[in-house]
Amino acid sequence: MITDLKPYAEYKESGSRWLGAVPVTWGVQNLRTLISKRTERDRADLPLLSVARERGVFVRSLTDADENHNVIPDDLSNYKVARAGNLVINKMKAWQGSMGIAPCDGIVSPAYFVFDFRIANHAFGQRLLRSKPYVAHFGQASDGVRVGQWDLSIPGMRQIPVLIPPLEEQVAIVRFLDWANGRLERAIRAKRKVITLLNEQKQAIIHRAVTRGIDPFVPLKPSGIPWLGDIPAHWEVVRNMALFAHCVEPGEAGLPVLQVSLRSGITAEDLDQFGRPKRLIADPKKYKRIQTGDVAYNTMRMWQGAVGVAPSDGLVSPAYVVLRPRCGTCSEFYDNLFHTEVYKQQVNRQSTGIVSDRNRLYWDSFKQMPNISLPRSEQDEIVVYIKAETLGLNSVVLRLEREIDLLREYRTRLIADVVTGKLDVREAATKLLEDETLLDSEDTEDIDTADDLNADEDPDA
Repeated sequence: MITDLKPYAEYKESGSRWLGAVPVTWGVQNLRTLISKRTERDRADLPLLSVARERGVFVRSLTDADENHNVIPDDLSNYKVARAGNLVINKMKAWQGSMGIAPCDGIVSPAYFVFDFRIANHAFGQRLLRSKPYVAHFGQASDGVRVGQWDLSIPGMRQIPVLIPPLEEQVAIVRFLDWANGRLERAIRAKRKVITLLNEQKQAIIHRAVTRGIDPFVPLKPSGIPWLGDIPAHWEVVRNMALFAHCVEPGEAGLPVLQVSLRSGITAEDLDQFGRPKRLIADPKKYKRIQTGDVAYNTMRMWQGAVGVAPSDGLVSPAYVVLRPRCGTCSEFYDNLFHTEVYKQQVNRQSTGIVSDRNRLYWDSFKQMPNISLPRSEQDEIVVYIKAETLGLNSVVLRLEREIDLLREYRTRLIADVVTGKLDVREAATKLLEDETLLDSEDTEDIDTADDLNADEDPDA
């Protein structure tokens, strides 16, 4: 059905280089004619809403650690009231698509913009304003001293052209995109499930290799560490300080800035996870110097696996801990161990802080943590074994992740083409209405357009 879509019969110029030509029957109005600013406050009894580029506007959980990143003040009287159907915009991240329609009455940060949004179908309005062409429009309407700190300009925003299809077409567009998103989400979820199973298989291989070795007949002995269990009889239990030295060397000019990520270990990147130029410290001496083969971890995310081996000499954030392997220590072996679930759980227990998901693991705690010691030659053999056993799994995972990226890119393009009138979905939507069995209610989730633009955010320092 998607491949059968065709353009409209007649078009007219929209006046926007991002929107291009639009169907002749569609209206075009400046955003200022459709919004009115709201300033209602002092309703701390209403649920707390948040805005994210991945999700739009949603009710914020006060117990979910994944959402509770910003401190909530005790006094919420100054928070703005957003009524169901209001347009809520994070003015500092509008250029990333951080906006959406409030799903219910609630309160939002006083730093957000809240508007009454006079469009016939709010679901269509949300899909339109969060589509890729409109993210570009909001980016043009934002300015500031440096990238990443842009503020949305009200005068610029008010001039953004908004497409207004006839009401029945707005409804048809929402119906069709719900159906298309359901099909695409089903395909993406299926691939994610396979990736999860493959990663579990990979973790099982790594866990057994780094805690038991690769000889299935080796004699075992109790390690004395509950989470570790039995280990080969010739292995020893030591503290991390016996394996690594804490290295604090000032940075030097001319070296690349490296970063630790959850997905790829230590890499040299010129852009951050949002595609923006990384903001660098002017004085290289404020960085920590790291040498090839050193291990570095993000103190705040070590418990999630933000650790890796330096592929080259470079500079890392002063918030990282740099570990220099002592004689007889293979960094790659212990990097595998640090990524096992059992070790990450121990790291989480040893990390300290005020907020649980922002706990930090400093050297003083890390150095006292127990670990295993085995001959260097055996460490090297295990590293080679793990690479060989997981090579095929990694290849399949990378292929599936690329397929997911392509599906997301396709969805982003499809949404943009449909909400801007490049494709006519009226006939397709009518067929869907006639055959309700095509609509799977569990798959018609709201389309996270901006998530497609910035998928799989990879936390770093």
